[in-house]
Amino acid sequence: MKNKYRKHLITSKKDKLWGFYINNLGRNVIKKHTKYPSMDHPDQYIFTWEKGRILNEFHIVFITKGTGVFESHATGKIKVSDGDIFLLFPGVWHRYKPQKSTGWTERWVGFSGAIAKQFLSNGFFNADEPIVSKCNTPAVLHHFNTLFKLFDEAAYGYQHVASGVCIQLMAELHNIKSGGSNLDDLNSMISRAKSIMYKNINSSINLIEIASDLGVSYSKFRIDFKKQTGVSPLQYHLLLKIEKSKELLLNSNKSQKEIAFELGFESEVYFNRLFKIKTGWAPGKFRNLSKDLL
Repeated sequence: MKNKYRKHLITSKKDKLWGFYINNLGRNVIKKHTKYPSMDHPDQYIFTWEKGRILNEFHIVFITKGTGVFESHATGKIKVSDGDIFLLFPGVWHRYKPQKSTGWTERWVGFSGAIAKQFLSNGFFNADEPIVSKCNTPAVLHHFNTLFKLFDEAAYGYQHVASGVCIQLMAELHNIKSGGSNLDDLNSMISRAKSIMYKNINSSINLIEIASDLGVSYSKFRIDFKKQTGVSPLQYHLLLKIEKSKELLLNSNKSQKEIAFELGFESEVYFNRLFKIKTGWAPGKFRNLSKDLL
């Protein structure tokens, strides 16, 4: 692999209308005691340590080897090391550099667009917490390598494909950020819990018992489950039942009462009320409307 790779892209109006487009990407090996940053970037990307820089786009900067420092108006100085990613936000002053005694290896991708802005406005990422640690995973490296390959080959429509890969990269970073150091354990625990819930879709479940079987307190189980799925364990189990009831309404002649009984609801009235809350339609209305659409 080359020590230096850099692409600065000309984006068209059509690219911008897509909602997420990549402006530049690259990788660089900064050797010990090397002057940093280099001055061979386009004007809008050049900065000095003394003055720092403000960009009008997002950047993901991935340090795969070495140590250094990152600083922004939002954070102050933060030490960064291999496996760390720091995010640069539009309009936020920042600067960063490797430690002279170690140098570092960096990869980066810069992007813009309305969809990109949603990550900021919706709170998935924010300038006050720009560091995501422990990112030296096969998935993150794979996304970067895929981006480099796409822009090397520059096949028809590669910009749009690359935007999708970059969104996948952002999703992976959010998972690492929210899952923390126990991401693998969290994935395993939630996956097992989901499996138990699905196997018991026709009955009620004891969530405290499930947490105990998984080796965690119910409080931790509920927090971790909601962190990954966005809903509580109880709500998730109820949503499974609702999805199964939709299938039965559309693909069987069973009455609403029979479906409610089969899925373990305490009464037909409760089933009807819950179904309407979750879908916006009463079960009978859902069945009739769906048949009309077919």
